[in-house]
Amino acid sequence: MSGKLIIVCAPSGAGKTTIVRHILENIPGIEFSVSATNRKQRPTEVNGLDYYFIDTDDFTIRIAKGDFLEWEEVYPGTFYGTLKNEIDRIWNRGNHVIFDVDVEGGLNIKRHFGSRAMLVFVQPPSLEVLKERLLQRATETQKDYDVRVSKARREMEYAQHADKILVNDQLDKAKKDAIAIVTEFLQS
Repeated sequence: MSGKLIIVCAPSGAGKTTIVRHILENIPGIEFSVSATNRKQRPTEVNGLDYYFIDTDDFTIRIAKGDFLEWEEVYPGTFYGTLKNEIDRIWNRGNHVIFDVDVEGGLNIKRHFGSRAMLVFVQPPSLEVLKERLLQRATETQKDYDVRVSKARREMEYAQHADKILVNDQLDKAKKDAIAIVTEFLQS
């Protein structure tokens, strides 16, 4: 049966993107919902594959037009959102949708779709481990790193609102657990 949504959210650096990629590689019939953002494209990212990179003016116009299912100003001046037509595109192909989104965006999607959606919170073993992962990633300035860590502290409190909590302390185990959680949801 098509038409379900798997929402994977976590603080930045918890491993949600790695887990989402693993799910996509191992469970057929699921497609990735590409989020939109106005942030600068990183050198390894592909427009339309990793994100839809939209300038700030166009992003705010699309907000006003109601083009987004959900959107958030995740960091000051930096917006992320899910375009409604992205979900329609995937469902029209007969597939389930998987999201790799910010915690607040994930909660908004879950509220909108209710039991048709499952919210999985990827939790790092500790804030200290998360800090180390962000440092090793080396994609942020010190200021951006500090903002992400501060936000992560708050986001960890949202785990209680998830349908499932997936602790990512050992990546291979977390990947295996993610497959089991998603498979069970899709078969229910």
